[in-house]
Amino acid sequence: MDGKVIGSFEGDLRGLKVARLAPYFFVFLWSTGFVGAKYGLPYADPFIFLSLRVFIAAAILLVVAKVMKAPIAIGRPAIIKSSLIGFFLHALYLGGVFFAISQGVSAGVAAVITSLQPVFVSILAVKVLGERLRLTQFGGLLLGLAGVVLVLGPTLDSSVSKIGIAAVFVSLLGSTTATLMQKKFGAGIPMLAGTAYQYLASGAVLALAAVATSGTHIDFTPKFFAAMTWLILALSVGAILLLLWLLNSGSAASVSSLFYLVPPATALEAYLLFGEKVNTQGFLGIGIAALGVWLVIRKSN
Repeated sequence: MDGKVIGSFEGDLRGLKVARLAPYFFVFLWSTGFVGAKYGLPYADPFIFLSLRVFIAAAILLVVAKVMKAPIAIGRPAIIKSSLIGFFLHALYLGGVFFAISQGVSAGVAAVITSLQPVFVSILAVKVLGERLRLTQFGGLLLGLAGVVLVLGPTLDSSVSKIGIAAVFVSLLGSTTATLMQKKFGAGIPMLAGTAYQYLASGAVLALAAVATSGTHIDFTPKFFAAMTWLILALSVGAILLLLWLLNSGSAASVSSLFYLVPPATALEAYLLFGEKVNTQGFLGIGIAALGVWLVIRKSN
């Protein structure tokens, strides 16, 4: 299967009704990353955990590309661009989140800070990408932000690690930059090979960070393997490819608005898996965030 066939497949996918569910399936997958981190980090240092994860994901994608006869040798310019996107999306974003959680920052707090990404992406996309932001979209962004604060705002207190919080803001910077870069020049890069090179570059950076911080310990327990397996297959392969496809087929503002639904989804998962209750304020926030996302991603008349 060559690049033209893959492009045709992607075009067909856009026309399917099931493709409309893709954004919400992405939200589910992405939100489980925080849960996976909570399960796996007690058994491994954050940077070596992530380095191993993305290297394995890169190998899987290269094998899939080989089997599908998709392009692997994509040229030096595409490799450089993919490596830069990978640095911001995986080394900075994932590295910041995992380091923050290892420092005691809760998954909910990490989720609420990184969910501010749509505000920055939407504003910068007007300048960087020339995208137009409708009044209803702007209102949706504000509603989404309000919903996120309602859901997880009470968890922000003075006992949270300041270093950890700083790491989450580095993560926010990484995801914002990566989203704009992917939308700017990532659409022309073959998805499988491009993502694999993202992982190879970020894996090398994360491995260096692990050595520099003397954080190379891994305790190979069943829970570690379970967390690693889920994070590789569901997040590093499934969610990332879905995110890149969404960015290639929609506006940066619309795709980024989906991150507003991640904290509410994380809160619901925490309730189901860990018994953490969601109060009335939380459910109100979930509804407001959902309305905000709908206003941003809906098509104009």
